[in-house]
Amino acid sequence: MRRSASVFRALLVFTAIVETQWPGVSGIYCKDMASGVYRPHSVTITEFGAVGDGVALNTKAFQNAIFYLNSFADKGGAQLFVPAGRWLTGSFSLISHLTLSLDKDAVIIGSPDSSNWPVIDPLPSYGRGRELPGERHQSLIFGYNLTDVIITGANGTIDGQGAVWWDWFHNHTLNYTRPHLVELMYSTNVVISNLTFKNSPFWNIHPVYCSQVLVEHLTILAPLDSPNTDGINPDSSTNICIKHCYVRNGDDVIVIKSGWDEYGISFAHPSSNISITNITGETRGGAGIAIGSEMSGGISEVRAERLRIVNSLHGIRIKTAPGRGGYVRNVYIADVSMHNVSMAIRITGNYGEHPDNNYDRNALPMISNITIENVVGINVGIAGILEGIEGDNFSSICISNVSLSVQSMHPWNCSLIQGYSNSVIPESCDQLRTDCGQTPVCYNGGSPSAVRAQAPMHKPSTSSLLNSLLKLSSL
Repeated sequence: MRRSASVFRALLVFTAIVETQWPGVSGIYCKDMASGVYRPHSVTITEFGAVGDGVALNTKAFQNAIFYLNSFADKGGAQLFVPAGRWLTGSFSLISHLTLSLDKDAVIIGSPDSSNWPVIDPLPSYGRGRELPGERHQSLIFGYNLTDVIITGANGTIDGQGAVWWDWFHNHTLNYTRPHLVELMYSTNVVISNLTFKNSPFWNIHPVYCSQVLVEHLTILAPLDSPNTDGINPDSSTNICIKHCYVRNGDDVIVIKSGWDEYGISFAHPSSNISITNITGETRGGAGIAIGSEMSGGISEVRAERLRIVNSLHGIRIKTAPGRGGYVRNVYIADVSMHNVSMAIRITGNYGEHPDNNYDRNALPMISNITIENVVGINVGIAGILEGIEGDNFSSICISNVSLSVQSMHPWNCSLIQGYSNSVIPESCDQLRTDCGQTPVCYNGGSPSAVRAQAPMHKPSTSSLLNSLLKLSSL
């Protein structure tokens, strides 16, 4: 244990060094957004009869307070303040020009009674509930067609009390797909910040068909064996910034989606312009950063940097399958540190899971222009499994300046992919080997048309520092 702790501390020091060498460029999409917007009108939830004893149900109090504040929407907006206490509630809906603000000792608690979570229509890009055919439960905090919405606090807590939902899932007694903690649909200018989310019944934060969304300074927690408790899931959304978050959960830390098979293809609402920076994650059942598997509307222009992934199943993962259609392209992932990760990089072309039997088996996804660079990992099981689809080779997969301390004697397994590698330890698979004199083209994380010639890299710092860390760990 002492050796492991020493290595991990050294890894964190190394990560800090790496950050100074390869500074990330945050997306400019949300640079003008902030959680401190002044609201000229404010009320406290207790003014509407709420009781913070963790027993009284306060759904009506939240609904009535928000209904009252709607009258201030055209007068600079309003704030609903939740003071210290434990505020039990069912699902409630937000309005435009609203700040929902939690005191540091405030806990909004989701009701364990499913009747307090209304049932709503499935998402059009999914065609059904994600888990079950038909409708789905509405999220605890919900919004539709909103603008200028802020959910924030002094690190107050939103607790979904998900254990009862996880039991229903495991016992196959659910009638509808489980609810999220926060879902905003068709909304713009959204900020979610400075809060702790815990024990979500299903995914935690789900902006879908949204634009201009800033998610920052969140802590997201769920047991490592909790099913499908994804952290932050931008879905068919554009101009998304996610930064400075810590996630420890049972599934993907951050995962980008855009619709499911024929429904996502028909709805045709891509996810694009997504910036992810300064994320620390731990997940037993998922990946630190993932794309898919629902990506049928298309995903592009993704830039993820300064990621720390520990004690996890996968580090970086792209999931797709025949029938998805759509595309994943122009993805740049850099400055990643991993510790105790079973598989560092995985691209899966046969993930499966379809909404029904009506999908087009000839709808093949296009996966191209994926760049992963400046990665260091200690105690990694397998470096990577990269698998395309027969008749649909995944192209321009570029991996460079990667050093992994790998346990497996067969660190890479690649098929049906094309791409390039440079300065990769252990040496990458044949499909990614190249003569650097041929100057292959790889995506560099810039504008959609930005590419670069992959010249020989002279950055020995990653591998040399990794060797130093390994020597340190053996002391």
